[in-house]
Amino acid sequence: MPDSPTVHQRRLRVELRRAREAAELTQEQAANALEWSLSKIIRIEGGTVRVTVSDVRVMLLQYGVAPERFDEFLRLARAARESAWWSAYSKVLSSQMAELIGFESAAGTCREFDPQIIPGLLQTGDYAREILTTLRGEAGSEQIEKLVEVRLRRQDIFEGDAPPKFYFVIAEPAIRWLVGGSAGMRAQLAHLLEMAKRPNVTIEIVQFDRGANPGLEGPFKLIEFADPEDDDVLYLEGAQGELVGRDYREEIVKYRERFEVLRSISLGPEGSAVLLNTVAESL
Repeated sequence: MPDSPTVHQRRLRVELRRAREAAELTQEQAANALEWSLSKIIRIEGGTVRVTVSDVRVMLLQYGVAPERFDEFLRLARAARESAWWSAYSKVLSSQMAELIGFESAAGTCREFDPQIIPGLLQTGDYAREILTTLRGEAGSEQIEKLVEVRLRRQDIFEGDAPPKFYFVIAEPAIRWLVGGSAGMRAQLAHLLEMAKRPNVTIEIVQFDRGANPGLEGPFKLIEFADPEDDDVLYLEGAQGELVGRDYREEIVKYRERFEVLRSISLGPEGSAVLLNTVAESL
């Protein structure tokens, strides 16, 4: 799995929180001692801001952290502030999408459901270009190509010695839309079949005949991390924009249960592969 500033930022916020708790300080007490606002402490420990190296040093002194551990913390702080590959695309990426890519790079397990579109991590370049051109018609061709580049570079996450585990559930409409015409869709379905052969990738299809189901509410993505100290991430994308949520544990539990229901009514990996072949052959 590729390393990224997001990995270091998440590790740093966990260690800073542990150091504060070891000093037996509440967030409010720590803020008062440091003469900072409470919201600053909350944002640092929540991972919503990149803390400066100087701020980390002040926190370590206030929390009474052993001097021999300073280098460990400061290395994390410096690494967390480094630029990631997606920083080069900041002009075309929303802040939420950039954050999502960072979370993906640190993931242990990803679960994703989409009722209408092949998930971005599984899209071919031609499919991605067609979808982005249609859904982001206000963007120029240059921006579209940049977004396609990002989408394809995200797929590097499948490579490496220990890539995350991926579970994709896709509703049947997504494999029936002729995005890019018959030839383009055949290529996309063939790509899905190849991806499904990977040991860390599971692709399952929910058919039309399942009727009303929890997936009708829309697409979502759940990201889990190997470190149990790191909270799971829920990513929603829809007409109202994009949302990355980390602090809504009840919502995350609800969506995890929803995902398992969708898996239970799917054709399963083997049946889904049969359907994908059948649809591809009919085009």
